[in-house]
Amino acid sequence: MKLIVNARIGGTPGSWVLVDGNTISSTGTGTPPPCSGTIIDARGADLIPGLTDSHVHFREPGLEYKATIASESRAALAGGITTVIDMPNTKPATTTAEALRAKLELGRRTASVHYHAFFGAVPGCMKEVVKFAPGEIPGVKVFLGTSTGSMAAPGESEMLELMRWCADNNMPVMVHTEDNDIIAANTAAAIARYGSPDKVPVSMHSTIRSAEACVKATEKAIELAIRTGAHLHIAHISTAEEVRRFLSPGNVADKQITAETTPMYLDPWLSEAAHRSSLHKINPAIKTPEDAEALRAAVISGAIDTIGTDHAPHLRAEKEGGALTAASGAPSVQFALQMMLEYQPLDIIVERMTAAPFRIFGVGSNGIIAPGAPADLVLVEKTEPFEITDSMVISPCGWTPFAGRTINHTISALQV
Repeated sequence: MKLIVNARIGGTPGSWVLVDGNTISSTGTGTPPPCSGTIIDARGADLIPGLTDSHVHFREPGLEYKATIASESRAALAGGITTVIDMPNTKPATTTAEALRAKLELGRRTASVHYHAFFGAVPGCMKEVVKFAPGEIPGVKVFLGTSTGSMAAPGESEMLELMRWCADNNMPVMVHTEDNDIIAANTAAAIARYGSPDKVPVSMHSTIRSAEACVKATEKAIELAIRTGAHLHIAHISTAEEVRRFLSPGNVADKQITAETTPMYLDPWLSEAAHRSSLHKINPAIKTPEDAEALRAAVISGAIDTIGTDHAPHLRAEKEGGALTAASGAPSVQFALQMMLEYQPLDIIVERMTAAPFRIFGVGSNGIIAPGAPADLVLVEKTEPFEITDSMVISPCGWTPFAGRTINHTISALQV
């Protein structure tokens, strides 16, 4: 048994939680019940359900020189994330049932958190996706727009077949939406302007991978979803126009189209181009302060349903270069919650990173601390301000895009 006392739960101080094994057995306020096991004094800190990050790249198999499931899950746990869904663009990519099941087994043996993974849809994917039983995996990931790993999307006829199958089997389809033709034209223009690919500065990244490229691909993905009835989850929304044109508040359970954004698109400081370097180069590109403001409002309103980190570690040397040469992606699971607490309410973060992903993907916490719920619990404590440094980083990549930023909370995962 374990007893947590003097916690704040949902804004109520003086709360306590009694844990039996991996399950919450009872909760209350005031005088707690006797406990012969471990007693943890929360000292007035907020106690929240462990968060779910439904968008991580833990790099294993094949890219262990960058990171492993073991290392990145420790970083996630340090950031209050107790459930993850891993992406398929590894080496080899998890585009077969055999490869995905092997990856899931590896994760279950080595991860410090609850580990799940998406199936990656590429041309010819139908012969593999039909091997999964309903509920066996949380969903299918499609790259409608080439990103790190160069996983091409199926052609339109196979995409329609895939999405109809997903609709029939109650399996959500998560899409990376950027238009390759627009990106290719913008890339050619940038090379013509600067003379060669290696001379295109990183400041051109948001011009090359433009808002137009995002909006066009998102519109196409939604059209396919409407034609097939599939539940579409749009990954890492980065523009105000996508919010305005395609998203609206509402109950996640009632939506066919849901959407995610990430802390790096929400961040007011990073939205200023002058504050970004190649370390902040991610796909889609971070856009403008106006986009970030609209995204923060959409998270509050529920037009954006989930927050995932898109955690994607690279070695620092791989992040050197310009818009066409520096690797895209950044590690963020360890400090995402602490950073978001600087500009988003805790209850909204918890909703977008527990209940909403649970309703969409069927994994993690349903967002409540109550008898019978999993005892994946996290303490969030207000502290004196302190600065994030690279020396704090758990991931073997050894750096964070949030280095030098000041935060005001510490995070402690109590149980997984």
